[in-house]
Amino acid sequence: MKGRQKRSAREAALAGYRRIEHGFDAVFGAAANPLRHLGALAFMMFWLLALSGIYLYAVLDTSAVDAYRSIDRLSREQWYLGGLLRSLHRYAADAFVLLMLAHLAREWLFGRYHGFRRFSWLTGVPLLVFAFVSAIGGFWLNWDQLGQFSAVATAEWLDWLPIFASPMTRNFLTTAAVSDRLFSLFVFVHLGVPLLLVFGLWFHIQRISRAAVFPPRALAWGTLASLLALALAAPVLSHAPADLSREPATLALDWILLFVHPLGLATSHAAVWVVLSLVLVWLLALPWLPPRQAGAGTVQRANAQTPVAVVDPVNCNGCRRCFDDCPYAAVTMVPHPLRRNRQLAQVDPDLCASCGICVGACPSSTPFRSAAELVTGIDMPSAPIGQLRRRLQRALAAMDPKAPRLVVFGCDHGAAVAALAAPDVAVFSLLCTGQLPPSFVEYALHDGADGVLVTGCAGSSCEFRLGTLWTADRLAGLREPHLRAHVPREQLAIAWADPGDEAGPQAALQRLRRQISHATAAVAPIAIPVHEP
Repeated sequence: MKGRQKRSAREAALAGYRRIEHGFDAVFGAAANPLRHLGALAFMMFWLLALSGIYLYAVLDTSAVDAYRSIDRLSREQWYLGGLLRSLHRYAADAFVLLMLAHLAREWLFGRYHGFRRFSWLTGVPLLVFAFVSAIGGFWLNWDQLGQFSAVATAEWLDWLPIFASPMTRNFLTTAAVSDRLFSLFVFVHLGVPLLLVFGLWFHIQRISRAAVFPPRALAWGTLASLLALALAAPVLSHAPADLSREPATLALDWILLFVHPLGLATSHAAVWVVLSLVLVWLLALPWLPPRQAGAGTVQRANAQTPVAVVDPVNCNGCRRCFDDCPYAAVTMVPHPLRRNRQLAQVDPDLCASCGICVGACPSSTPFRSAAELVTGIDMPSAPIGQLRRRLQRALAAMDPKAPRLVVFGCDHGAAVAALAAPDVAVFSLLCTGQLPPSFVEYALHDGADGVLVTGCAGSSCEFRLGTLWTADRLAGLREPHLRAHVPREQLAIAWADPGDEAGPQAALQRLRRQISHATAAVAPIAIPVHEP
């Protein structure tokens, strides 16, 4: 009972998030919706941090005595460049952390941390630690009262761990104790850890083909303009210089980057270590826990439960289309065992998402082949493409030929299409819309269908990243295999929609039905009355 309550609470949260995401779609458009590009926006913030940080480091005096003056001078005397870049650097750091947390929360909410996604999850979680360590170290370089508070609070927090031969706080007993050597450690923390972050980010996207490391241009320019406007409206200024002889009275605390300090003051150093350690352990343990079962659009297909794609050497001609289209680099090319100077696709079971996008890319997946049993070069054992052809043939044969016959190809993770089934509508839900070879649209129309509707996940929210994009490009003739030009486009409708947005495909189907009815009426033969002599 408790488990069912947890699942329904999580599904309710997911449904609420989808409503918010769709609301953002209405404002920004699906292509420029920031909620659909959280990871790419975080990458953009990192590049902004790197570029602005290079300039700031070039003008920073890294000595304990002059560090404060060199930073404060930027805001006071060169606000139009140095001061602006300093403010941009701080706000980009806040945005970087918030976007990373939002990206993590979104992937958790969608349950995207099992199976083939385990690697990305496990390499992404430590990046949060690197980001916070680097951000906190940045406040020390300024060496104002806020930097002093953060450095002392961090030293006290670290001293709780029995791992140091001498207390860290001894470095802050007097002003003279803060030497240039200690300041070199500050520089290393703020600059050395980001180098680990760069390596971690590179590792994080290693198993993702065509990783989005930059948001769409309109979203990127809009985000940059917003940060610049914030930097101009509320410039970041230094507090008074650090003075270890007294405690700072009033501080403008950055609650996003320095939350750990007030948390420690409100509770205890031990409590902070326990809470953060438990959260980190839980995040790292999630991929190893049993996959949850959820509603439509959130079903997890762990690799151990769903068969991965299988290659048939007899029908594989080494065209590399499955290699190019795989979203997770699960397909590699090896020498063909049957054909000289040819290559053969090979599937890595640990990387395969069981999405079927490779099937939709294979030229041998065409239903027009004369073979009684359609066997393609690469196929999904759980949903063979030959089975789809048989089901389509049976469905069209069972429908009334005198009435308009419609076919719907949908996606297991997009808007549910089962409700669209009707006496004049045959519905087929695929592992991913990307599994659909474009020739199936032509085949359905050739075999008696009057119209075809293709639907799947909206925009960049495709469960398997590239399924929607590749399908749209194939149907538009921009990607191979493509829908042939002679196929009547007026008999094809496309509606991308997420779970819970079933009204979109329903409306598209109704429009297609009306369009076909009008076209049929326009070409209907005119009855000429015959008069008896």
